[in-house]
Amino acid sequence: MTWLGACLLALVLFPATSFAAGYTQTNYPIVLVHGLFGFDNIGPVDYWYGVPSALRADGAKVYVAQVSAANSTEVRGEQLLTQVKQILAVTGAAKVNLMGHSHGGPTSRYVASVRPDLVASVTSIGGVNKGSAVADLLLNVAPPGSLTRSMLLSATNGLATMINFLSGGSGLSQNSLAAAESLSTAGSLKFNAAHPEGVPTTACGEGDYMARGVYYFSWSGTQPYTNVLDPIDAPLLLTSLAFGGAKNDGLVSSCSSHLGRVIRDNYAMNHLDEVNQTVGLVNLFETNPVTLYRQQANRLKGLGL
Repeated sequence: MTWLGACLLALVLFPATSFAAGYTQTNYPIVLVHGLFGFDNIGPVDYWYGVPSALRADGAKVYVAQVSAANSTEVRGEQLLTQVKQILAVTGAAKVNLMGHSHGGPTSRYVASVRPDLVASVTSIGGVNKGSAVADLLLNVAPPGSLTRSMLLSATNGLATMINFLSGGSGLSQNSLAAAESLSTAGSLKFNAAHPEGVPTTACGEGDYMARGVYYFSWSGTQPYTNVLDPIDAPLLLTSLAFGGAKNDGLVSSCSSHLGRVIRDNYAMNHLDEVNQTVGLVNLFETNPVTLYRQQANRLKGLGL
């Protein structure tokens, strides 16, 4: 009876369709785009922990982009555009499905805006689409010309350079000040004026589901502290205070994460849980993040993307 009960529970929790062959087999390749201080992989640790292999397991063609760990949205966007063209040349595909986390959201949006003919969809995960209170706070604490700003820029540029070197991308330019300005409220508003596709016109609504032939989606979390074993959770709980009580994942507010069709903006996840980090130490009482990527791939498949 115990074995039978376990089987029935598994069927309820994990629908059979999620294990079907071809479940994640999108028409166009999926390209994963990392956020600030992100990477493709450093040794055995993937930024997208377990996500690429899970998507590939049931048919998806998946590529992991590597752009500057810290730079402006436009610089990162041009780097991504170059990689998208390379992926299309290798695969023979006409378009790609971009999935961007954090700063990877606006980075993906840039490519879709300047070359919509190359992009089938953009999915923003915890994306900084209307700025982050954390970036605003950092810029205010370290004003131009201050010793604090000089020290902060030196440290963050060094960190970004080290991340790119360890992940094999040492030739990519790093500019943490440009990154912070892009991720600030003012910087995001300026970017959105030039690249408005999918961005909600109301404070916390949805944007156009499709713009210039590109589909737009988003999801995010609202629980900064989720796993006592994860060393990143405590700092995220601290940075969450910058939002003054607004729902957030520790680095991005729920409303700022909205883009196109909002799948959900209140998963019990923090900013790193959204990419199954740190190494899978996520909320045990919430849908596994990897499952969300699989479901999104299946959603794109259903749309012929």
